[in-house]
Amino acid sequence: MATKPSNSVLWLVQLALLTAIVVVLQMLSAFIKFGPFQITLALVPIAIGAAVLGVWEGGWLGFVFGLVVLLNGDAAPFLAFHAPGTILTVLLKGMGAGLAAGIVYKMLSKKNKTAAAIASSIAAPIVNTGIFILGCFIFFIPLLTEWAGGENVTSFLLLTVIGLNFVVEFATVVILSGVIVRIINIWKKA
Repeated sequence: MATKPSNSVLWLVQLALLTAIVVVLQMLSAFIKFGPFQITLALVPIAIGAAVLGVWEGGWLGFVFGLVVLLNGDAAPFLAFHAPGTILTVLLKGMGAGLAAGIVYKMLSKKNKTAAAIASSIAAPIVNTGIFILGCFIFFIPLLTEWAGGENVTSFLLLTVIGLNFVVEFATVVILSGVIVRIINIWKKA
Protein backbone atom coordinates (compact mmCIF):
# COMPACT_ATOMS: atom_id res chain seq x y z
CA MET A 1 0.00 0.00 0.00
CA ALA A 2 1.38 3.38 -1.02
CA THR A 3 1.68 6.00 1.67
CA LYS A 4 0.60 9.59 1.26
CA PRO A 5 3.62 11.90 1.02
CA SER A 6 4.25 14.24 3.91
CA ASN A 7 3.66 17.93 3.33
CA SER A 8 7.41 18.62 3.21
CA VAL A 9 7.97 15.92 0.58
CA LEU A 10 5.05 17.17 -1.48
CA TRP A 11 6.31 20.76 -1.15
CA LEU A 12 9.82 19.74 -2.24
CA VAL A 13 8.52 17.79 -5.24
CA GLN A 14 6.31 20.69 -6.33
CA LEU A 15 9.16 23.18 -5.95
CA ALA A 16 11.55 20.90 -7.85
CA LEU A 17 9.03 20.41 -10.64
CA LEU A 18 8.37 24.14 -10.97
CA THR A 19 12.14 24.81 -10.87
CA ALA A 20 12.63 22.40 -13.77
CA ILE A 21 9.77 24.02 -15.69
CA VAL A 22 11.34 27.47 -15.16
CA VAL A 23 14.62 26.21 -16.63
CA VAL A 24 12.97 24.53 -19.63
CA LEU A 25 10.67 27.45 -20.44
CA GLN A 26 13.50 29.96 -20.18
CA MET A 27 15.63 27.86 -22.52
CA LEU A 28 12.71 27.63 -24.98
CA SER A 29 12.10 31.38 -24.73
CA ALA A 30 15.37 31.98 -26.54
CA PHE A 31 13.52 31.10 -29.74
CA ILE A 32 10.62 33.55 -29.19
CA LYS A 33 11.70 37.14 -29.70
CA PHE A 34 9.82 40.38 -30.21
CA GLY A 35 12.34 43.02 -31.16
CA PRO A 36 15.76 42.50 -29.61
CA PHE A 37 14.39 40.89 -26.44
CA GLN A 38 12.65 37.60 -25.80
CA ILE A 39 9.43 37.16 -23.89
CA THR A 40 9.82 35.49 -20.54
CA LEU A 41 7.66 32.38 -20.48
CA ALA A 42 9.33 31.39 -17.22
CA LEU A 43 7.23 34.01 -15.45
CA VAL A 44 4.29 31.60 -15.71
CA PRO A 45 5.69 28.92 -13.35
CA ILE A 46 7.21 31.66 -11.19
CA ALA A 47 3.78 33.25 -10.66
CA ILE A 48 2.19 29.83 -10.14
CA GLY A 49 4.85 28.76 -7.64
CA ALA A 50 4.58 32.05 -5.75
CA ALA A 51 0.81 31.63 -5.49
CA VAL A 52 0.69 27.92 -4.71
CA LEU A 53 3.86 27.43 -2.65
CA GLY A 54 4.59 30.84 -1.16
CA VAL A 55 6.47 34.12 -1.34
CA TRP A 56 10.00 32.77 -0.77
CA GLU A 57 9.42 29.93 -3.19
CA GLY A 58 8.43 32.51 -5.82
CA GLY A 59 11.68 34.33 -5.04
CA TRP A 60 13.62 31.07 -5.46
CA LEU A 61 11.98 30.37 -8.82
CA GLY A 62 12.80 33.92 -9.92
CA PHE A 63 16.41 33.44 -8.83
CA VAL A 64 16.63 30.24 -10.89
CA PHE A 65 15.18 32.12 -13.86
CA GLY A 66 17.88 34.78 -13.42
CA LEU A 67 20.63 32.16 -13.27
CA VAL A 68 19.40 30.57 -16.50
CA VAL A 69 19.35 33.97 -18.21
CA LEU A 70 22.94 34.57 -17.10
CA LEU A 71 24.18 31.11 -18.07
CA ASN A 72 22.42 30.52 -21.39
CA GLY A 73 23.80 33.58 -23.17
CA ASP A 74 20.66 35.72 -23.10
CA ALA A 75 22.49 38.43 -21.17
CA ALA A 76 25.80 38.16 -23.06
CA PRO A 77 25.75 41.67 -24.61
CA PHE A 78 24.99 43.18 -21.22
CA LEU A 79 27.60 41.01 -19.44
CA ALA A 80 30.26 42.11 -21.92
CA PHE A 81 29.39 45.75 -21.26
CA HIS A 82 28.95 45.72 -17.45
CA ALA A 83 29.12 42.31 -15.76
CA PRO A 84 28.31 43.34 -12.15
CA GLY A 85 25.38 45.50 -13.30
CA THR A 86 24.07 42.67 -15.46
CA ILE A 87 24.29 40.07 -12.70
CA LEU A 88 22.59 42.40 -10.21
CA THR A 89 19.84 43.45 -12.62
CA VAL A 90 19.08 39.95 -13.91
CA LEU A 91 18.96 38.30 -10.50
CA LEU A 92 16.98 41.13 -8.90
CA LYS A 93 14.39 41.25 -11.68
CA GLY A 94 13.75 37.51 -11.46
CA MET A 95 13.64 37.36 -7.67
CA GLY A 96 11.61 40.55 -7.52
CA ALA A 97 9.03 39.14 -9.92
CA GLY A 98 8.64 35.97 -7.84
CA LEU A 99 8.55 37.77 -4.50
CA ALA A 100 6.07 40.36 -5.76
CA ALA A 101 3.78 37.67 -7.18
CA GLY A 102 3.88 35.80 -3.88
CA ILE A 103 3.24 38.89 -1.76
CA VAL A 104 0.31 40.00 -3.93
CA TYR A 105 -1.22 36.52 -3.89
CA LYS A 106 -0.80 36.21 -0.11
CA MET A 107 -2.39 39.62 0.49
CA LEU A 108 -5.43 38.98 -1.70
CA SER A 109 -6.03 35.22 -1.49
CA LYS A 110 -8.02 35.28 1.74
CA LYS A 111 -10.72 37.35 0.06
CA ASN A 112 -10.72 35.97 -3.49
CA LYS A 113 -8.32 33.33 -4.83
CA THR A 114 -9.17 34.04 -8.47
CA ALA A 115 -8.53 37.77 -8.11
CA ALA A 116 -5.36 36.98 -6.16
CA ALA A 117 -4.12 34.67 -8.93
CA ILE A 118 -4.78 37.28 -11.60
CA ALA A 119 -3.22 40.10 -9.57
CA SER A 120 -0.11 38.04 -8.76
CA SER A 121 0.19 37.13 -12.44
CA ILE A 122 0.04 40.83 -13.28
CA ALA A 123 2.67 41.71 -10.66
CA ALA A 124 5.31 39.31 -12.02
CA PRO A 125 5.85 40.81 -15.50
CA ILE A 126 5.45 44.38 -14.24
CA VAL A 127 8.18 43.92 -11.62
CA ASN A 128 10.39 41.92 -14.00
CA THR A 129 10.23 44.59 -16.71
CA GLY A 130 10.35 47.48 -14.24
CA ILE A 131 13.58 46.27 -12.62
CA PHE A 132 15.05 45.55 -16.06
CA ILE A 133 14.32 49.11 -17.20
CA LEU A 134 15.70 50.53 -13.95
CA GLY A 135 18.87 48.45 -14.43
CA CYS A 136 19.12 49.70 -18.01
CA PHE A 137 19.01 53.32 -16.87
CA ILE A 138 21.55 52.71 -14.11
CA PHE A 139 24.09 50.55 -15.94
CA PHE A 140 23.53 50.45 -19.70
CA ILE A 141 22.68 53.89 -21.12
CA PRO A 142 25.76 54.00 -23.44
CA LEU A 143 25.05 50.49 -24.73
CA LEU A 144 21.36 51.22 -25.28
CA THR A 145 22.19 54.50 -26.99
CA GLU A 146 24.34 52.55 -29.44
CA TRP A 147 21.54 49.99 -29.98
CA ALA A 148 19.04 52.79 -30.51
CA GLY A 149 21.28 54.24 -33.22
CA GLY A 150 21.86 57.40 -31.24
CA GLU A 151 18.14 58.03 -30.90
CA ASN A 152 16.36 58.71 -27.62
CA VAL A 153 17.07 55.79 -25.25
CA THR A 154 13.83 56.32 -23.34
CA SER A 155 11.80 56.04 -26.52
CA PHE A 156 13.76 52.94 -27.52
CA LEU A 157 13.05 51.28 -24.18
CA LEU A 158 9.39 52.26 -24.16
CA LEU A 159 8.73 51.19 -27.74
CA THR A 160 10.91 48.07 -27.78
CA VAL A 161 10.73 46.68 -24.25
CA ILE A 162 7.43 47.94 -22.93
CA GLY A 163 5.78 48.22 -26.31
CA LEU A 164 5.40 44.95 -28.17
CA ASN A 165 7.59 42.77 -25.95
CA PHE A 166 5.97 43.70 -22.65
CA VAL A 167 2.43 43.50 -24.01
CA VAL A 168 3.00 39.97 -25.37
CA GLU A 169 4.79 38.85 -22.20
CA PHE A 170 2.17 40.42 -19.95
CA ALA A 171 -0.76 38.88 -21.83
CA THR A 172 0.87 35.44 -21.93
CA VAL A 173 1.67 35.38 -18.23
CA VAL A 174 -1.67 36.78 -17.11
CA ILE A 175 -3.77 34.46 -19.26
CA LEU A 176 -1.81 31.29 -18.49
CA SER A 177 -1.04 31.91 -14.82
CA GLY A 178 -4.54 33.02 -13.91
CA VAL A 179 -6.11 29.96 -15.48
CA ILE A 180 -3.56 27.47 -14.16
CA VAL A 181 -3.58 28.81 -10.59
CA ARG A 182 -7.39 28.75 -10.61
CA ILE A 183 -7.35 25.10 -11.72
CA ILE A 184 -4.80 24.25 -9.03
CA ASN A 185 -6.93 25.96 -6.37
CA ILE A 186 -9.99 23.97 -7.48
CA TRP A 187 -7.93 20.76 -7.43
CA LYS A 188 -6.67 21.52 -3.90
CA LYS A 189 -10.25 21.85 -2.64
CA ALA A 190 -11.27 18.45 -4.05
